[in-house]
Amino acid sequence: MTRHTQQRYRSFAEFYPYYLQEHSNSVCRRLHYVGSLLVLGVLGYALATQQWLWLLALPLAGYGFAWIGHFVFEKNRPATFQYPLYSFIGDWVMLKDAFTGRIRF
Repeated sequence: MTRHTQQRYRSFAEFYPYYLQEHSNSVCRRLHYVGSLLVLGVLGYALATQQWLWLLALPLAGYGFAWIGHFVFEKNRPATFQYPLYSFIGDWVMLKDAFTGRIRF
């Protein structure tokens, strides 16, 4: 059993170090950033144009890039399968941490 299947995190603060460990490959992290920024772009476009069908692309943009990063570069299973809410939050916190210089871009 891996650590994350044995450990049950009681808070996001406990989970986030594990999340960062699962994103140690810089290409994987960058693919997450691309996906997150695409989500923001598509969401902004859909809101601005009221073309709501674009919202269907959000999961593909967000998860598609991230999962390629995990399966191809990080060679691990995305944490979202075990911790969907914490992983979703982790994507945005990691992006913020990259932009603020807390973690390497």
